[in-house]
Amino acid sequence: MRRFRAVAAIVATAFAGLAAAQVPQSSETFEAAWKIIRDTHFDKTMNGLDWEAVRAELKPRAAAAKTPAELRAVIRDMLQRLGLSHFALIPATADGAGDGAGGDASGDPGIDVRLLGHDLVVTDVNPEVTAPIHAGWRIIQIGSSVVADLLKGIPETENERLQRVEAWRIAETRLRGPAGSKVDVTFEDGQGSSVKTSLERRPEHGNPVTVGNLPTMYVRVEKNRKTTPSGKTAGVIKFNVWMAAVDAQFQQAMDDFRRAGGIIIDLRGNPGGLAAMLMGISGHFVSERVSLGVMKTREGEFRFVANPRLVNASGERVEAFGGPVAILVDSMSGSASECFAGGMQSIGRARIFGQTSMGQALPALFDRLPNGDLLIHAYGDFVTANGTRLEGRGVIPDESVPLERADLLAGRDRTMEAALAWIDKSPAPRTPQHP
Repeated sequence: MRRFRAVAAIVATAFAGLAAAQVPQSSETFEAAWKIIRDTHFDKTMNGLDWEAVRAELKPRAAAAKTPAELRAVIRDMLQRLGLSHFALIPATADGAGDGAGGDASGDPGIDVRLLGHDLVVTDVNPEVTAPIHAGWRIIQIGSSVVADLLKGIPETENERLQRVEAWRIAETRLRGPAGSKVDVTFEDGQGSSVKTSLERRPEHGNPVTVGNLPTMYVRVEKNRKTTPSGKTAGVIKFNVWMAAVDAQFQQAMDDFRRAGGIIIDLRGNPGGLAAMLMGISGHFVSERVSLGVMKTREGEFRFVANPRLVNASGERVEAFGGPVAILVDSMSGSASECFAGGMQSIGRARIFGQTSMGQALPALFDRLPNGDLLIHAYGDFVTANGTRLEGRGVIPDESVPLERADLLAGRDRTMEAALAWIDKSPAPRTPQHP
């Protein structure tokens, strides 16, 4: 088994296909998963859970499993008893017909979705999508699957944050597929009319990055300028995953926006990535080294320190950006995004806008099991500089802005508006702004 360290909310992207699995080795696979967690869990007491008793109870069920789906159900039962995020399986093959795991998910249909109340609603549409789809439309059916029936499978006992993540995952397993293929989707538009269309799944765009055993991820960094109500300029930087390829593009964006009246970092929909990047990205906004938080493992503690970035992309000396910094989050902002937002919030260097984040902020390891599946398991806990534990809580915005279907239909982004209004009222940057 190959092991490597990465901090990511890849749990949310577990629909992505992996290499074909071997013939299930039920007892060996269960035993391997159980031992890995026993040996790496950040809490040696498992928070009071009798791990030996869990093994004694579930191992016979694992040994009796006849299919990959039956074995995975037993292992997932074991993982759920821990009551924490970042304990999950990425299947190497599909559990059965209609299950998206293990298939080719390289094609993107060009829409993003969120669970609003009991509805699955489109929140963003890629400009390349030619079908007349609008943000705010409800999704009624994907292929042969009725969305209402799919959502009934989400346990009512789970909290609202986990329900939103699970609803997104269910939708993605069916919306995505082989690049070049199509998926039939039925929507309800803003007037209540039914609209059925066929969406082409396009290849992912961005900078491809492969980390260990995980599927290839495509890094995308966007930058643009916004104007506040009174006419100030705000630089907006948005990226989709925390990977090293983000750093140079973020640096260039900061150089472009160094004279701006404020910076907005849009982490909505960003599920996480490599947590070590927090130290560099945060350094653009502090003039002295400061701790954002602490990761605690069974071996000890690791402090995430913001390292001042005092040289621009051309090698010239600059000051850290001293103006107001707004960070936008939503229900699909997870892991490294939460550690960054929560850390910056805890030192008073940023104001957070939007909806409460995932609450899945644990660093994780990834191990290949004997049957080919990939086991994701947390090995540390994260606490911000002011002692706030983000796991199970999430980052709570300083200004909560509900996501409303009416706003989506109207093309209105109230979260962005709130951030711009705050920058408008904020004092001018406290440090010199160099070109």
